[in-house]
Amino acid sequence: SSRPRRRVNPGFQGQLKLYQAMGCAVDSSSALYKRYRLQMLTERYPELQGLPREVFAVDPTSICQTPNTEVLYRCRKCRRALFRSSSILSHTEGSGPTAFAHKRITDSAQLCGDGREKCTSYFTEPVQWMEPALLGVMEGQLLCPKCMSKLGSFSWRGEQCSCGRWVTPAFQIHKSRVDEVRTLPVGNFQAAKT
Repeated sequence: SSRPRRRVNPGFQGQLKLYQAMGCAVDSSSALYKRYRLQMLTERYPELQGLPREVFAVDPTSICQTPNTEVLYRCRKCRRALFRSSSILSHTEGSGPTAFAHKRITDSAQLCGDGREKCTSYFTEPVQWMEPALLGVMEGQLLCPKCMSKLGSFSWRGEQCSCGRWVTPAFQIHKSRVDEVRTLPVGNFQAAKT
């Protein structure tokens, strides 16, 4: 009040809003927190070298068992485990075809006009198997570490989802390239449902 021209730092205000959205507690498993951490990394490490190991989600192949509540995603071609549902960073749906005005999508070519789901990709946090492809490069392809088939792409600057939302940074894996595997308890043993 003694200095009316002084304002609160917008970055600090953003952190307070994030803290409030997480229920006034730091939840490192929250998708909001993971996205914030990735955005801060791009500012702190512009050359994208020497990223801290905790940035990368654990590779599902390095842990023997997946918790019952999590869905495992595998390469559709070779069945290698790629990531878990906890690594998916959700985003709010974009404005659809109007967001692609710069690409001149007409009314006749509108996205998802036939009732299909709008998001055709998963946006994930980086997983350990992605590390060699990500370091020192701003954008590129994400290839399966086992069979080398293309799974999607990444860009530290961000990419536009099929729903129209811009996601930054983006580690995009196409839904058509992976299979969802759910584990169901059956008696005393686990059964996988694909």
